[in-house]
Amino acid sequence: MITFLTGLFLKKDLPEDRKRSFYGKLCGAVGIFLNLVLFAGKLAAGLISSSIAITADAFNNLSDAGSSVVSLVSFRLSEQKPDAEHPYGHGRVEYIAGLIISGVILVMAYELIKDSIGKVLHPASTTWSVVVVVILIASILVKFYMAFYNSRVGKKIDSATLRATAADSLSDSLATTAVLIATLLEHFFSWKLDGWFGILVGLFILVAGLKAAKETVNPLLGAPPEPEFVRSVEDIVLHFDPVILGLHDLIVHDYGPGRRIISLHAEVPADGDIMAVHDVIDNLEYTLCTKLSCLASIHMDPVVTNDPHVDALKQKVTGIITGIDSELTMHDFRVVTGPTHTNLIFDVVLPFRLSSQSEDIKKQIQQTVSETIGNNYFCVINIDYQMSGPKA
Repeated sequence: MITFLTGLFLKKDLPEDRKRSFYGKLCGAVGIFLNLVLFAGKLAAGLISSSIAITADAFNNLSDAGSSVVSLVSFRLSEQKPDAEHPYGHGRVEYIAGLIISGVILVMAYELIKDSIGKVLHPASTTWSVVVVVILIASILVKFYMAFYNSRVGKKIDSATLRATAADSLSDSLATTAVLIATLLEHFFSWKLDGWFGILVGLFILVAGLKAAKETVNPLLGAPPEPEFVRSVEDIVLHFDPVILGLHDLIVHDYGPGRRIISLHAEVPADGDIMAVHDVIDNLEYTLCTKLSCLASIHMDPVVTNDPHVDALKQKVTGIITGIDSELTMHDFRVVTGPTHTNLIFDVVLPFRLSSQSEDIKKQIQQTVSETIGNNYFCVINIDYQMSGPKA
């Protein structure tokens, strides 16, 4: 259905950001239609069979229709242009919409579990009907299809909202499968499990809601960028021009899918032509913006490249640091020589798993430098932390 509607209504010359919005709104509209159909079918099945699990599952689909409305509206709002009050656009509306959807899912799970506990304490017989079974089987297949297309489109356009909707659809299909099993067991074996399976359905929905909430809350709180995105930035920067020797202090600000702002320090030769280097940096910023659909700001960091003494010290300190932990890295290495001692000034980048050991690591570096290089060398160390999250 999604492929057919896309071919029917999507204009091929539409800009990428508008295509993204089109896909999101299309998925939302299809979700509203399918969930309303499922609600009507399951409500009828629940009334026919007197099953609380089926009736509750029906109202879960009604809430899913409401969630699809939220999703559709969020894509419409997120495509609005930046304004004076929101200079970085409205992309985070999608994350807020995903959070609302998660909240609705959690409320429905709570209500379903509460009602199902009552059915466990006061069990009642349900009525068998072939129509009920057919409706449940059709519902399972439709929800699997919804999970499939929301997941596929969610990955295609990088939408947390659609991924949350896909997770909800998958849990719904599993929950409805449980309801179907309960219906069959009661008919063939007279086991009154409607309430117990209602609780199971509620737990399925609860887990889906918590997972969806985590995925939408993280970017609002400031989650690290994906390792794949970081590697893309590094690959572009380090292979752009020989004048760029390295990069560090990469920071990514996420204002919604396709609305990233990145800043980084690019290491360049201290004795280079500043105008020529600045031109390279300007071209690099433009390249990053074009290839990664982001705004880029780059700080030029001059490093000494033609001093054998500094190079030798840097190599020794680098070996000391990686000897402590292979994930540790160093940047901004400078040497300040005085009449009685020499200061080695540099930044050490720690993974967050070592954040509690930062002072011990600084002491260990200083001690090893004193033992292997000389006790008149003093380290002035600034600690940074990896902002890109764990490596994939």
